[in-house]
Amino acid sequence: MGFKKLDFTEYPESEMRARSLDFLNNILERRTIRDFSNRPVPLEIIENCIKAAASAPSGANKQPWQFVIVEDSAVKVKIREAAEKEEKEFYDHRATKEWLEDLNQFGTDWHKPFLEIAPYLIVVFRQIYDVEDDGSQRKNYYVNESVGIASGFLLAALHNAGLATLTHTPSPMNFLGEILERPANEKAFLLIPVGYPADDAEVPEITKKRFKDISKKV
Repeated sequence: MGFKKLDFTEYPESEMRARSLDFLNNILERRTIRDFSNRPVPLEIIENCIKAAASAPSGANKQPWQFVIVEDSAVKVKIREAAEKEEKEFYDHRATKEWLEDLNQFGTDWHKPFLEIAPYLIVVFRQIYDVEDDGSQRKNYYVNESVGIASGFLLAALHNAGLATLTHTPSPMNFLGEILERPANEKAFLLIPVGYPADDAEVPEITKKRFKDISKKV
């Protein structure tokens, strides 16, 4: 691997302020939704957003991720059935009283119809190691951090494209690897339903922490 001169675009400070504010105002409009429309979305848009996600930095540039786009309705049914089984166990037995109290404000339960309704599900897998051509294993570094950054890129790209998303993490998620027939070195990290919101979609009225409570200058 060689090196090349950095291709970097520097903007006047006034434009930097404007660009940072434009992005802030855009991303502030993003909301997690659970009421999706089944309206079709061009696959090219999903692929472009995944390409943006794959540009994320990663430990030693190992790029330890795999993005699986699920469009097939039969596969989505299988995913919903398996997810609801785990979620029902969570709500009925695994979750603590405090956890359930914190979730009450969102009105969620173990029913997950959006897994069938959304036109696409994007399943993000983390690759805990690489498999060489000879079958040997080679370690990946900072896998969770790398895949987390890529997932953030993906959510921002999908929102920027005009689509709504949900970050869904049924636990455990082993069923995703089984249904999607992923190799042993891949573990499900995040399940993202993607599409347009339903016409009657609602979101809870929530507030974010104040800037002074989440940032400090030293």
